[in-house]
Amino acid sequence: MGGWRNWYQELVNSKPLFLTIYTTVIVGIVFSSFYVFSAVYSPSSASANWFSSPPSISHSPVAASSYINVAPNFSPTLKVSAIPPPRPQSRSKQVKPIWEVPQTKRLPSLKSFQLTKELVEQRVQDNIIIMTFGNYAFMDFILNWVRRLTDLGLSNILVGKLSSGKSNLVDSTHYPSKCHSKSNLKSDLHFFTGALDTKLVKALYWKGVPVFDMGSHMSTMDVGWGSPTFHKMGREKAILIDSVLPFGFELLMCDTDMVWLKNPLPYFARYPDADILTSSDQVVPTVVDDRLDIWQQVGAAYNVGIFHWRPTESAKKFAKEWKEMILADDKIWDQNGFNDLIRRQLGPSVSEDSELVYAYDGNLKLGVLPASIFCSGHTYFVQAMYKQLRLEPYAVHTTFQYAGTEGKRHRLREAMVFYDPPEYYDTPGGFLSFKPFIPKSLLLDGKHDLESHFALVNYQMKQIRTALAIASVLNRTLVMPPLWCRLDRLWFPHPGVLEGTMTRQPFLCPLDHVFEVNVMLQQLPEDEYGPGIGFREYSFMDNPSVPKQVKESRLEVQLCDDTLIDCQASSNTSSPGILRFPRHSSEETVF
Repeated sequence: MGGWRNWYQELVNSKPLFLTIYTTVIVGIVFSSFYVFSAVYSPSSASANWFSSPPSISHSPVAASSYINVAPNFSPTLKVSAIPPPRPQSRSKQVKPIWEVPQTKRLPSLKSFQLTKELVEQRVQDNIIIMTFGNYAFMDFILNWVRRLTDLGLSNILVGKLSSGKSNLVDSTHYPSKCHSKSNLKSDLHFFTGALDTKLVKALYWKGVPVFDMGSHMSTMDVGWGSPTFHKMGREKAILIDSVLPFGFELLMCDTDMVWLKNPLPYFARYPDADILTSSDQVVPTVVDDRLDIWQQVGAAYNVGIFHWRPTESAKKFAKEWKEMILADDKIWDQNGFNDLIRRQLGPSVSEDSELVYAYDGNLKLGVLPASIFCSGHTYFVQAMYKQLRLEPYAVHTTFQYAGTEGKRHRLREAMVFYDPPEYYDTPGGFLSFKPFIPKSLLLDGKHDLESHFALVNYQMKQIRTALAIASVLNRTLVMPPLWCRLDRLWFPHPGVLEGTMTRQPFLCPLDHVFEVNVMLQQLPEDEYGPGIGFREYSFMDNPSVPKQVKESRLEVQLCDDTLIDCQASSNTSSPGILRFPRHSSEETVF
């Protein structure tokens, strides 16, 4: 204590300059100590479900090796860093962080999930709310959608449950329109998911995902693109937008079959005068940088799977008329109605140097998001436009694809942007992969026409057929090889590759360009079709979610000439992890 007293006396007798220095040091120490203690003693919460916990790499060992490869595995050009588990989002308001599992054992009254201004306001930040909606059939897509956003540090999310009877959407006219001024745009945002069936409300609530009930008793099954139920879901979207805009918040509305790859809010903030910023089905680039697409050159439909709305009078007027249009005629698809209405008047540009255009009634200011970075299924998976232009994509929407929902899921898995439970990455029987051999003549020589395309595709299919047979015999899951195509696949007549696009020939094509993925995943009678054969996407072994022990538990099989001394079906090999196997071996030889 005497030491402290002497030190204090010395401090008092010091010159003013030194007194200032001493004071600064003391204050710094105090604040540093406060910060350290706050970090050490701050509470943390964890979620109890697989979606909010890191993938475990401690699994039960499987028979033999987990992974058999007949040659070094193909390395795709797309690389991702290890994916961290979703972090509960810290918030200033008294709202539970996303992924924080409720502590109560009872589900609150469904009335508490009713969409109101107060409910939305709880999750809004910087006057922005991010929404999607769906039914239980798309549960994994919804969780993936939320997870991608929380991994980007965004938390202003709401997920909606659809309705078929009386709507639970509160009449927006009960609330005055109120636009909040925006100062500094923060990266911590909020999103909501609209649930279309009660089963989804319960499932999302118990996983800690913000959800609201749109009052629907819609089927929990996959509705299928173009079906009457599909079109009904589209009408719900228009109703939802018309209900939310009068609350006074900016709205980023998304379909559940899209994925966010980068925080888009700073991009939208670059265009504060835009009433609506919409994605499109444009496949021909109109710009080569990250500006908005040139509206005069966008000939494709505007796509309502990704669009950003501001609560302006023009946007609210448009949303109301759009809703009334599609409710009056159940044969009008929501996207067609949107395009017809907004193109009622298109032009001129808002100003000489503006990227926005006057649309609808001549007052609404519209911007078309660049298809190169707000990607469709074609610009992302087929053209890889963002790569060729050296741009960073913000989003990918699984359009321009085949094989239904299963095809969408597989494409996202190929791109390694879909989260699966741990068991997907470590099956009991292990995996089998192979390196296909493709002659250069099939891949590059001659014209790119139907004959050369199908010669290339059929050659690869024969190798995959053999690999599927081996996987079936060994009870392993086949890791598909990358597929190469010379021509595009589209549902309308085309010259092989659409003119003006950046599609290269040949190109790495999605599996659904060649195989009916949905049929391959069907549960068929085993006595008629044989046992099912599991398969994984070509990028599977590059996915950071695959446990380390699976990647390291590997046996490479090399085919050899049986006349050679060391070419025999035996586990005794000169090189560890390598098995030399005679060509043209029978099933009996394998066992």
